[in-house]
Amino acid sequence: MYPITLKFEEVVYKVKIEQTGQCLGSWSCKEKTILNGITGMVCPGEILAMLGPSGSGKTTLLSALGGRLSKTFSGKVMYNGQPFSGCIKRRTGFVAQDDILYPHLTVWETLFFTALLRLPSSLTRDEKAEHVDRVISELGLTRCTNSMIGGPLFRGISGGEKKRVSIGQEMLINPSLLLLDEPTSGLDSTTAHRIVTTIKRLASGGRTVVTTIHQPSSRIYHMFDKVVLLSEGSPIYYGPASSAMEYFSSVGFSTTMTVNPADLLLDLANGIPPDSQKETSEQEQKTVKETLVSAYEKNISTKLKAELCNADSHSYEYTKAAAKSIKSEQWCTTWWYQFTVLFQRGVKERRFESFNKLRIFQVISVAFLGGLLWWHTPKSHLQDRTALLFFFSVFWGFYPLYNAVFTFPQEKRMLIKERSSGMYRLSSYFMARNIGDLPLELALPTALCS
Repeated sequence: MYPITLKFEEVVYKVKIEQTGQCLGSWSCKEKTILNGITGMVCPGEILAMLGPSGSGKTTLLSALGGRLSKTFSGKVMYNGQPFSGCIKRRTGFVAQDDILYPHLTVWETLFFTALLRLPSSLTRDEKAEHVDRVISELGLTRCTNSMIGGPLFRGISGGEKKRVSIGQEMLINPSLLLLDEPTSGLDSTTAHRIVTTIKRLASGGRTVVTTIHQPSSRIYHMFDKVVLLSEGSPIYYGPASSAMEYFSSVGFSTTMTVNPADLLLDLANGIPPDSQKETSEQEQKTVKETLVSAYEKNISTKLKAELCNADSHSYEYTKAAAKSIKSEQWCTTWWYQFTVLFQRGVKERRFESFNKLRIFQVISVAFLGGLLWWHTPKSHLQDRTALLFFFSVFWGFYPLYNAVFTFPQEKRMLIKERSSGMYRLSSYFMARNIGDLPLELALPTALCS
């Protein structure tokens, strides 16, 4: 791990959306601004929290910082003064809001296969297993080490444990930059506090951490070093988390009550002034937002840009030799190694899908009916025997086809997640998936014919 200073200047992102017109069947295109001139800097050892109501652009900004947004946005995102590259990608941990995990793998198996693919080949298999055990112990997952992740059809570990498994997948590579998209959503306050405490401990080790968070409790809020507050894609505050209340008081938005700072910030981002006892109209909310955006441009934006211009981009410990070795690195494992690991993981995961009770019941039922209808068929009746062969050929022509059609759409989210992290080549995944399915798909036809 080497320190990474993340700088982003004047990030603007616009998309075109289609709207229906007054006439039936008429369409019109309208450009919508998702992010509007967002600037900031995060140094090693710091946690930057992005706050704002739903739809304010938090996830879009995080995707832009993590190199997971198409290059249609304008502005600069620099990592130690350098643009985003493959070597930065492999040293960046990105935890999405949705936990994308294989349901039939256990916690240990999930982290172990990730370690085999993401850790360098210089480490032995036993050393990678020891690293997985350390991460499990650090995240407090020892109790559910051998429990399956679970999915829609059967229950597995809890939501908080799934979130910690997702964080553990990124911790395995000891990332220099860790990006998390709402890691506490859907969790109780105690579990959320435990996860943020873990993130704080990771940041204290010299990592740069950026996270979006929806509505943190007061004790979670005070763990953050810096805060970016967004309102409809525009920043209305950037600075230390401890100074946010003081800043908004200085621009005329003070409160007489003792409240959670995060609650006050979210109210202001929604255009609701503090201590408001009545429901505010849309016009009043719009006025408050415009006032806050104007105050940001006057009091924060100019000073922030000046600080970024004067910041020394080489204040981190980063030698030229290390930079040269990192840039020359393409993949941490070979194609054959990736293929074998993906093959093992695929067979272990899909054996439950290929041999579930429903599929076995379907095949046995068809075999029983076919055998019953053609029982004791005379040898001289060749047409009847031909009909039996035709029936089985059609059945095993279309039955696997339906399963094959939905194979890659179901795997798409996992593939995008792992490919975005630079885990393996696309060709190794494709070959492992095709070859791994052969023995599983041939087992039931063999049983039926027998």
